Amino acid sequence: MEFLFFIATLGLILGLKFMGDAAKAKQGNIIAAISVAVALVGVIIKNYDPTRAGTINIILVVGLLSVATVVGRVLAQRVAMTKMPQLVSVLNGMGGLAAVVIALIEGIAHPIGDDMRATGGLLLLSSVFGGVAFTGSMVAHSKLEGKKLPKATQVHKVMAYALLGAMVLLFAAYMLAPAPFMPFTSLLILVTVLALAYGGLFTLPIGGADMPVLICFLVALHGLVAILAGLFFQDTVMLIGGVLVGAIGLLLTVKMSEAMNRSLGSVLAGKFVSAKGGRSEAEQEIRSISVVETASLLAFSNKVAVIPGYGMAVAQAQRECFALQEKLRENNVELHYIIHPVAGRMPGHMNVLLAEANIPYASVLEMSEVNNTMEHYDTVLVIGANDVVNPAAENDPESSIYGMPIIRAYKAKQVVVMKRSMGKGYSGAVNTLFDRQNCRILFGDAKSSLEEIINELKHI
Repeated sequence: MEFLFFIATLGLILGLKFMGDAAKAKQGNIIAAISVAVALVGVIIKNYDPTRAGTINIILVVGLLSVATVVGRVLAQRVAMTKMPQLVSVLNGMGGLAAVVIALIEGIAHPIGDDMRATGGLLLLSSVFGGVAFTGSMVAHSKLEGKKLPKATQVHKVMAYALLGAMVLLFAAYMLAPAPFMPFTSLLILVTVLALAYGGLFTLPIGGADMPVLICFLVALHGLVAILAGLFFQDTVMLIGGVLVGAIGLLLTVKMSEAMNRSLGSVLAGKFVSAKGGRSEAEQEIRSISVVETASLLAFSNKVAVIPGYGMAVAQAQRECFALQEKLRENNVELHYIIHPVAGRMPGHMNVLLAEANIPYASVLEMSEVNNTMEHYDTVLVIGANDVVNPAAENDPESSIYGMPIIRAYKAKQVVVMKRSMGKGYSGAVNTLFDRQNCRILFGDAKSSLEEIINELKHI
């Protein structure tokens, strides 16, 4: 069985490595899924005991896996790419809920004696982190769905701190007290309830702009839960998988925080620097542009950049972007897609959308690759992005996003911003790009506008 676990572990590592490359991400998913299946086969064989309902357990496992496979397949086919962050939140939450259920079953079904505090501590921690991951993910899902939630107040934050303090004290008392101060089963249930309540209150103040950071953090918690489960069940594959997922989640959390130039503490505390003043929309001189003029700009450019944002996902305009690229290529126009780390609602959201439209991976560039050479682009087309191209982040100390790294679209020769309306980004900051001399606004639905631009290009 150890050989099967070794193969499964190598597969998980290889799968995660492939997922870091857009061209191999699908292959990485397949390898990781097969590795998990191999690990499950190993677990079933290792723990099979015909004298203890072994056959029934195998039937249950196979049956549940079959149902879960069908549900997962249906979700994968039906969920739109714009809803992918919501799906990730739900799946992450289900992993946390599974940890809570396992901890409760193990803690209630098997008495934890006073001489088993290490085991009891693992169950308590699994319940805490799993509970926080579950309710936190559910609140994050509701925020991403735009559902109405209670407005976070100082009372919510105080309650969250109180719950956190209570859990820490209860855990410390259990581990350090010379004698049990309450039955372990009661303690486990109490800590679980506190963790579930804390997860919701902890997530509630975190704003929509911070969703990429929050999702990464919850993934890291999910990985930590897997580590604890691996230690409890002495399962090497689960332990290694938890380490990999937790480490990746933590690294992404740090990367997303750096991309917003904010500390992780300020993000998790739901803090965003409020604007002291700055410019107002009334002071801006907005210049619009027509579809025909936009098509002419693109046709007579040598180098074009597209900066996608969540608005592109909402409009489902990624396939039109591919069609635009193909049309411009016929005219020997080079086109790149520039991705900001926090564009969309989760890390890699824009990359996934572009990959779905079969856009060449070589055309997709990170912000850091081109930010110092943006002046080489004749035209930049901003589709649904707002805060990530706002010059106020660099030159307006009174702006709420001051200090956040941005894509320097304003340095290009011409900028066309595609917008439905003059709505602000999640930060609420006024975008000072809009009234620059080299910027024009193309109002309308991004998908429809791109279709019209492509039709116009056919006549130029």
